[in-house]
Amino acid sequence: MKRIGMLTGGGDCPGLNAVLRAIVWMAKREGWTCIGFRQGWKGIIEDNHEELTMDSVSGILPRGGTILRTSRTNPYKNPGDVERVREAVKKNRLDALIAIGGEDTLGAGHKLFKDGVPVIGVPKTIDNDLSATDYTFGYDTALNIATNCIDRLHTTADSHNRVMVAEIMGRHAGWIALESGLAGGADVILIPEVPMTADEICDFIIRRHKRGKNFSIVAVAEGFSIKGEDLVTTKKELDAFGHVMLGGVGDRLSKIIEKKTGFETRCTVLGHIQRGGSPTAFDRVLGTRFGVKAFELAKFGKFGYMAALRGRDIVEVPLADAVGALKTVPMDLYETAKMFFG
Repeated sequence: MKRIGMLTGGGDCPGLNAVLRAIVWMAKREGWTCIGFRQGWKGIIEDNHEELTMDSVSGILPRGGTILRTSRTNPYKNPGDVERVREAVKKNRLDALIAIGGEDTLGAGHKLFKDGVPVIGVPKTIDNDLSATDYTFGYDTALNIATNCIDRLHTTADSHNRVMVAEIMGRHAGWIALESGLAGGADVILIPEVPMTADEICDFIIRRHKRGKNFSIVAVAEGFSIKGEDLVTTKKELDAFGHVMLGGVGDRLSKIIEKKTGFETRCTVLGHIQRGGSPTAFDRVLGTRFGVKAFELAKFGKFGYMAALRGRDIVEVPLADAVGALKTVPMDLYETAKMFFG
């Protein structure tokens, strides 16, 4: 009997359970056994696993998060962990290991593939910043949540004559901030790809108020840099993959705007609200299709590949193409959004 392992790594997001469910369903059809490692790469390093059956995945399609739980463990951080991964694969007689995650999880997966582990990838990240796929699952849900939050800020901003700053997730790529800001009618959208000065930001707001508007909405990605200032972080320490912990740019920006414009300004940090809750229909379907494709890659021994969305088709792409460079917001899309600033 063939055996397949699965893990979910990095930040959680809606749609993870749809992928797991699809893989287990496909495995059942082919007579394979599924092993789920708990808490991402940490689970396989520690050989902490459970068998996933049809009962395990019953009813999880609309559920957010991941039934396997997750962590930000890097198997290349500590000496000996890569060998522990190999040992777990051998001990559990795995014919394939499906890693479901974003830039960091799949980056580690690609390295492990080169080191002889039969890894297959599934692209997951609310940031939508993985190359080689048009969309990652989780993004659509996060985008809709952020848009809904911006919609709600309009009414309270109008009622109080305020500038409202919405801090939105997005480390290196501003997809959520850009598209939720565009969909929600934000008056200024600030993304990591385009640093701006405080004066430029305030100028958009001042011009809007001079036209008789009594409020403004600013959508800012957490990774946005104000020109002339350091990147705002909550901690200076780096995580297992070498990243700083972002957060606080919205609060910093609101203080600057209030001081420079004289308009009362408030900040709302959306934070992990964007990761939680039930996935949209788009993410449920995309996650399911990715899971089906990942199992097919495992069945035919296509290791070192990842399921990807190209147009309306689910295709296979090398993991190297997915993690080689981040997919950032294209400037033509930003220029479209900028037409509505102020």
